[in-house]
Amino acid sequence: MKILNLPIKIKAGLFILALLCTGLLSAWKFTLPKNSEPYWPVSSANKEGVDQVVLDEIHADIQAGDYGLIDHFLLIRNGKIIADHSYEQDYKSIAKNYDTTNHMYNYDHPDWHPFYQGTKLHSLQSVTKSITSAALGIAIDKGHLSGVNIKIADLFKDYKFDSDDPRMMQMKLEDLLTMQAGIKWDEASYDEADNSCVLMEASEDWIQFVFDQGMDMEPGKQFEYNSGASVLIGKVIHLVTGKYADEWAEEKLFKPLGIENYYWKKTPLGEIDTEGGLYLSSHDLAKIGYLFLHKGKWEGKQIISEDWIEKSISAIIPDLSPPGDGREPGYGYQWWVPEHKGGKTKIFAGNGYGGQFVLVAPEYDMLAVFNGWHIHGNPEKFTWNVLMQKILPASKL
Repeated sequence: MKILNLPIKIKAGLFILALLCTGLLSAWKFTLPKNSEPYWPVSSANKEGVDQVVLDEIHADIQAGDYGLIDHFLLIRNGKIIADHSYEQDYKSIAKNYDTTNHMYNYDHPDWHPFYQGTKLHSLQSVTKSITSAALGIAIDKGHLSGVNIKIADLFKDYKFDSDDPRMMQMKLEDLLTMQAGIKWDEASYDEADNSCVLMEASEDWIQFVFDQGMDMEPGKQFEYNSGASVLIGKVIHLVTGKYADEWAEEKLFKPLGIENYYWKKTPLGEIDTEGGLYLSSHDLAKIGYLFLHKGKWEGKQIISEDWIEKSISAIIPDLSPPGDGREPGYGYQWWVPEHKGGKTKIFAGNGYGGQFVLVAPEYDMLAVFNGWHIHGNPEKFTWNVLMQKILPASKL
C-alpha cells in the first residue's frame, strides 16, 4: 500500500499538470455510467450462514468513522449479496484542508479522487495491478505469448537498457509479475522526493524511466514492490496483442463480465497506467473477484484459464511478514495472499492505496469489496482485516 506525502507528490506531478493544460492527455476513453440492477440476487446474512449481528456492527463502526473514510462495503456469499452499503463523504470540504491543484495525480483533488468527476467510478489504485495481470493471463491463454518465462529484453527491443548487465538480460516476465524484477527501485515511502513511483509518474516516458533505473539485484531472487514492473506488464500486453491494455481488457475481460463503464488513466505518451490508473464501480470490481473465485469461469464460459487463476492467487512468494510477526502473507501474480496454509490459499486479495480492497475466501464462497479514501492519518480500524478477523469467524463453513 502506498504511503503518501502529498506536497512532494504534487510537486512531482507538475509536469503532468502542464500536459493536462495543453490538452495532450484529453483523449481518454470514458463512457458515463448507467444505473443498473446488481448482478447478484440479494439474500439475508443469516440465511447464508453469516451472523447478521457482526455485519451490523461493522456497518455501524464504518458509519461512526472508526475505519476512516469508507465509500462502499459489499459482501457476497454463495453468489448472493448479504451486505451492500454506500457511505456519503464530503470530499470537497475535506479537500479544502489540502492542496487541490487540479491534476490527475493529486490525490486530494475531489474531481479525481476517490471518484472520477462525480461519477460512481472509484479509483482502484494498485488493485489495477491485479486486473492488469488478469488481462495478461488472457493474452497468454490466447497464444499471444508462450508463457511467463519469456525474457523482457526480447520484448522491449525498441527501448534503451543496459544490455551489458547480465541481470537485465535475464529478467523474465514472471519476475515482473511476482515483484522480483531486480530493478533498482525505492517505493517504500512517499516522504522522500526521490521515491521511484513519484518520479515515474512525473516523467514523460514511463517505460523508459523504468529501464533507466538499471538493476541492483539478480531477478527472481527477492521481492521488491515496484509499480514500474506493473507498467511494463501493461506494455507487454500492448506489444504482443497490438492493443493497448485498456482496449484489450475491455474486449476480453470487461465485456464478457458485463462491465460497461470504466475510466483508465493514460501516461503522457499514451500508454496505459497499469500500476494504479483504473476506476470501476464497487459492483464491477466485485465481478473481477467473483470471476477469480470461480476459477476464471463466468456464466459457463471460461474467460481466464484455471491454470492462470491458480498461479495468480498462489503464494509464489510465501512469506512477506516481518520477523516475529506470526503471519505469513504471500504474493502471486500481482495478487496478494493474506492467508495460506500448506500450499493452499485461504484468502487472496487486490490491495490499493486509500483502502481499495477486493478480498476473496474460496472455502467460504465469499468475497468482500471495500472502497475508501483515507489518505491522511491512521484510522482506528482497518478494513483490510475485516474479512479475516470478523466476518469469517462469524460464518459457517
